Amino acid sequence: MASNAAQLTGDSSIGTWLDDPIGGPIMRSLLAEAGQDAGVLKPVRRLALKRLIKLSKGQFSEAMVADLVTRAASGETPEGEAVAAATEPARASKPTVELPEWIEKTTPGRFTGKTVIVTGAGSGIGRATASRIGREGGRVIAVDISKERLDEFVKDQKKSNITAVAGDITADETIAAIVKAAGSRIDGLANVAGIMDNMTPVHEVSDDVWQRVFRINVEGTMKLMRAVVPSMLARASGSIVNIASEAALRGSAAGAAYTASKHAVAGLTKSSAFMYGPSGLRVNAVAPGPTITNIEATFASELGSERVQLAMSVMPDPAEAEALAASITFLLSDDGVNVNGVILPSDGGWSVA
Repeated sequence: MASNAAQLTGDSSIGTWLDDPIGGPIMRSLLAEAGQDAGVLKPVRRLALKRLIKLSKGQFSEAMVADLVTRAASGETPEGEAVAAATEPARASKPTVELPEWIEKTTPGRFTGKTVIVTGAGSGIGRATASRIGREGGRVIAVDISKERLDEFVKDQKKSNITAVAGDITADETIAAIVKAAGSRIDGLANVAGIMDNMTPVHEVSDDVWQRVFRINVEGTMKLMRAVVPSMLARASGSIVNIASEAALRGSAAGAAYTASKHAVAGLTKSSAFMYGPSGLRVNAVAPGPTITNIEATFASELGSERVQLAMSVMPDPAEAEALAASITFLLSDDGVNVNGVILPSDGGWSVA
């Protein structure tokens, strides 16, 4: 196979790099130095190489991208990589057709004049959602338990109108601070903050895991909804989007605590949509599938690990947080005017598998 190494750039997809007879060995050599193989890149094959700078959280730099491009252009092939290429696990399982990379396209002014509260805004889906609302003209009340993450987010969004509130969303004082920061007009609420459980089935789940997962995923969501609804009712207008999960739609995506908590979020969403729909409020939920975020799955149960990992074998590749933000902001915005009470799977088709 002829090499296109001279054309390999930071904009070339990771799959293109891995499949190139010059670029592939260079990439595998770099991964091997970090104790990894190319299988770790399978979920992000269609992304541009330069996207790893952001996704790797500092482990992959602009200088490293530039070095890879230079080495590929020179035709350098690390010694001994031919054998590694032959045993590459990701190549055998890669799709027949390399899907194009999805590029976010914002809608300028979509949230102009609107104030939207976004929890979990310090990272992952919450950060992507808050960023998009800000870039589309909205005033964002960005909430996260980590002040450090919020400060970094605000610094990164200098052109947007962001007000940061650090605190625990289950604490009444944090709820009060959020509402105070928002002021008299609250147009939207994105309840994104949440935590995963440790994949334990019900006979193994501890009180601590159960209570912590429900406190954050359900109680925190409920408290913020309860706090913002009166303002929305007074204006006969408002949109709330809760983050459910594939675990709100099926029993095979997580442990007992997380699955039950996300089913509760779905029920809370549907009940509220029914109650407040005639009053001008819309309440929906997005059910993400596999997503590249800072929420990591841990397995504290042998049975839970065996069962859940079996279900994970049919998952689509993880989406970037910005792809979930696209679904969330659609429902938050006036574009979702006729959508109420929906649990929207944004999962790459996992829910139909």
